[in-house]
Amino acid sequence: MQRPVLTAEIREGVGKEKAKKLRSKGLIPAIFYGPRSQTIPLVIDSKELAKALQTEAGENVLIDLDIRKGAQSDRKVVMLKDIQIDSLQRITLHTDFYEVAMDEMVIVEVPVHLVGKPEGTKMGGILDQVRRVIQIQCFPGDIPKSIDIDVSPLKIGDSIHVQDIQVEKAKIISDTNFTIATVVPPVVEEKVAEAVAPEVAEGAEVKEKEEEEEKE
Repeated sequence: MQRPVLTAEIREGVGKEKAKKLRSKGLIPAIFYGPRSQTIPLVIDSKELAKALQTEAGENVLIDLDIRKGAQSDRKVVMLKDIQIDSLQRITLHTDFYEVAMDEMVIVEVPVHLVGKPEGTKMGGILDQVRRVIQIQCFPGDIPKSIDIDVSPLKIGDSIHVQDIQVEKAKIISDTNFTIATVVPPVVEEKVAEAVAPEVAEGAEVKEKEEEEEKE
């Protein structure tokens, strides 16, 4: 699959005021770093970033970052390592781009998607997804969009663990004994309190009557 291209300009000047002015223009302060390159402060267009992330590659999208300074240009393959978002204004405040080498393995977290309807839910059981991401190691070009797990055979009490699955062209780094999903028994509402309540009330009335008879 063709990687999206994102243009970035080398950022001149740093600080809160500089960053604030950039955001007012629809631009985002960013930084590029990696084991093979020096750290470079950047500025990117917010609309271009949104477009680059709208791909079928999932959360671990690979991007061709075109770093420009005047007439000079240098293209790097990167992953979005961190993104800071203002929770109130819903705007991107800052992004980190990490350089990756296509011939070197990376460790990433991939989302888990459960597929199918478990047999146990037909008997009233409840599907509980315990783990939603799995950490794997693979080459950048082999990172899956998600790890799909078929849960349709699960009955009440059955579970799927990390050790039960395999990821093509990748090594699972997460603890293999960890539960991914399980079907738990249905919740039974206890009505003991309701059943006892009338008996308690009746006992109180008998006791009160006995006390009145003793006084007479």
